Formats: sequence, structure tokens, C-alpha cells
Amino acid sequence: MCMTWRRIAVVTALFSVLLFITVLPHSVMRLNLNDFQVKRLISSTINDVLPSPHRKLLSPKNVDKPNRFWGDTNKCSESDILVNQGPGAPLPSGIPTYTVEILNACVSGCDISQIHLHCGWFSSAHLVDPLIFKRIHFNDCLVNAGRALLNGQSITFQYANTYSYPLYVSSMSCL
Repeated sequence: MCMTWRRIAVVTALFSVLLFITVLPHSVMRLNLNDFQVKRLISSTINDVLPSPHRKLLSPKNVDKPNRFWGDTNKCSESDILVNQGPGAPLPSGIPTYTVEILNACVSGCDISQIHLHCGWFSSAHLVDPLIFKRIHFNDCLVNAGRALLNGQSITFQYANTYSYPLYVSSMSCL
């Protein structure tokens, strides 16, 4: 009895495939569709039928807008300071090193000073020039000794520690 149902299922599947193969070309010819249009028709049909949980629209309340500081002529925000870091060559002792680049990417051409970064208990087995980067307190590091970082200018330094510190802007001043 079970084998009979399997045979019926297989025969029905084969018949459906053969019917699809014979009917599809004739219906495409009748509609005068080219290959590209047929593929687009099939993909749109599949997209309409299949659920798409990965397609989610963001509501306006979820949009992250930068805090803007409005001066007389300049506009800048914390997002205008880019902090990038990546691994470097380890020290001879085997301690990993990290290279940090801090860039003023202000689109309106502003200069930024008093740049402070969240930096945790930042420390380094390799001396970092305190005029470039200095931890003042827990989670407060000063960049460029508080001096202005001109538009398009970047500062680079290297530190050595067993792990990297997450560095991001906590405060700044627009000039």
C-alpha cells in the first residue's frame, strides 16, 4: 500500500514537471517576452510569495542623527571625528600592538579642538607621546594636547597592550 502511494506521488510529480515544460514556452511565446522579462517575472512571483523577514524598514525614531554644534559659520559633530584602529606588528616581547588614526573629516571645513575620547583604563607597554594622546582620568583621553585638529588632518600613534581599547569621541569643541 505504501509503495502504491509513492508511485502515485512520483508519477504526479513527473507529470507536473512535463506539463510545466510543455506549457511554459508556449505561454511565453504568446506574451512575446524575452528571457530577461521571463526571469524578472519569475523572480517577482517568487518574491511576492515567499516571506521576507530580512526586509525591515526602519521607523524614523530609530534613525541615529549626530549631535550638531552650531557656531557662527561652522557646523560640526562628534561624527566628524573618525577613530580607526587596527593591529600592528607585535613587540619583540610578543605583546600585540595597535595603530590608531584620528581624523578630522568635517565636511563643512571646520577645525576641531579639545577632542576627548572614551578610552577606559588606557595603558601601553610602548610609550605614547603625551602631546598626541594622553589618558587624563578613567575613560577620558585627550587628543593632540587639546590643540586644534585642522580639517582633513589626522594624528596617528601606536600602542601596545594584550587587547585593544575601544576608542570613541566623548566630547570636542568646534572652532
